[in-house]
Amino acid sequence: MARRRRRRPAERRAPRQALTAAEREGVLALLHEERFVDLPPAQVWAQVLDAGQVPPCSIRTMYRVLAANAEVRERRNQLRHPAYHKPELLATGPNQVWSWDITKLLGPVKWTYYYLYVLLDIFSRYVVGWLLARQESGGPGQGADRRELRAAAHRP
Repeated sequence: MARRRRRRPAERRAPRQALTAAEREGVLALLHEERFVDLPPAQVWAQVLDAGQVPPCSIRTMYRVLAANAEVRERRNQLRHPAYHKPELLATGPNQVWSWDITKLLGPVKWTYYYLYVLLDIFSRYVVGWLLARQESGGPGQGADRRELRAAAHRP
């Protein structure tokens, strides 16, 4: 069995039509012009052509030049949105922070329901107050329910 000799890969020469360093700088300067800063290379190429000039390179080469300079992204200034932090309620003792819950209870007659509002102390997890209502009113913080719940809630 004959063995083949592995040849070392020869270094590739740059193609004859490749842009020189000065030409690449010229393409980058063209893409950084004020009138082209918000446009993709395809539109830059078309506008240069419409102006009666010869574009310095192809659209794909413009993308290669931008990629070589790590600029293939949105080139306009973008707002950075801060990371969302979920609000956290912290109670270090009883009766500092309350939470509420609504439970729909089946009534004695068909299609009749009652709504049980419960106020909970977050620290101790005890029921601070409760209210039984015939209709849901949007939560314990609104209207007459608020007054009734405050009366029902016992504060030591």
